[in-house]
Amino acid sequence: MKKFIDLVHIRVKAGDGGAGAVSFHREKYLPKGGPDGGDGGKGGDVYILADKRLYNLSHFFKDRLYKAGRGKSGSSGHCFGKNGEDLIIKVPLGTQVVDLQNNQVIADLIEENQKVLVSEGGLGGKGNSFFKSATNRTPRYAQPGIKTKEIKISLNLKLIADIGLVGLPNAGKSTLLAEITRAKPKIDSYPFTTLIPNLGVIEGANGKVYKLADIPGIIAGAHKGSGLGLSFLQHIERVKILFFLLDASEDNLKYNFELLRDELKMYNENLLKKPFYIILTKVDLITDKELESKTNLFPGNSLIPISVLHKKNIPSLLKIIDDSLDRVD
Repeated sequence: MKKFIDLVHIRVKAGDGGAGAVSFHREKYLPKGGPDGGDGGKGGDVYILADKRLYNLSHFFKDRLYKAGRGKSGSSGHCFGKNGEDLIIKVPLGTQVVDLQNNQVIADLIEENQKVLVSEGGLGGKGNSFFKSATNRTPRYAQPGIKTKEIKISLNLKLIADIGLVGLPNAGKSTLLAEITRAKPKIDSYPFTTLIPNLGVIEGANGKVYKLADIPGIIAGAHKGSGLGLSFLQHIERVKILFFLLDASEDNLKYNFELLRDELKMYNENLLKKPFYIILTKVDLITDKELESKTNLFPGNSLIPISVLHKKNIPSLLKIIDDSLDRVD
């Protein structure tokens, strides 16, 4: 499996314009025909295109220059040079394109087949026939094609999902994702088992398809880059609903919940404006009395206790997902 890549810097260059031709018409009985040099072709453009079949940016190569085709030179007989071939660079939905020279966002590609021009090909030069005039019947010069400059852009992927699963390491995010979707994330009992965001798909009762994103474990200081850091917090930005997963077998649930909220707030306070649910996981590890006590820690919040092992409340959770996303769509 390829490594998950969500940020790359690449160099792109549109095609240079082709040169115009210097040529004069010659035939057996017309030794001194007029100028017939054709124009050069336009250089190819560079586009970035959103493709839903792509999941991350691992298909890009470090330090490679991505170039469009150059325009062909003009030729005799007023023949224009062929335009250079455009280059279309495909990226996953959710990719932000940034001009690194000024750090300006060129485009946010969130829809299938959305396309943006990032570098325009150079114009072809005029052939000498263009310069013929009453005062200059035999121009012996033509224009070169316009040269293009290499530019540097960043491609920054922010996953598009309906629900974001947020929790500390080992809160049970990957286990839940594997249970309710077709995703098959690696699951183990060590901190930071999930080193990449995982996406899963659920088909709702209404026939709609929903995406869930398992965001790698957040720790204190994540908004500053600690642990897995900023590179994964960005994947929460586009989700519609947040699920805060808390391990019910731990004692400091309230602290863990506030830690998660604080890290999201420090990264982007608008994240806390999203609808959310608290999911108490692994309730099979505690008694009913302990569950009641821990549930009471979150009065007024939408809280769902679950056990993937015993399938407890999994159908209820799926219905909540269905109903909630119907309301926010």
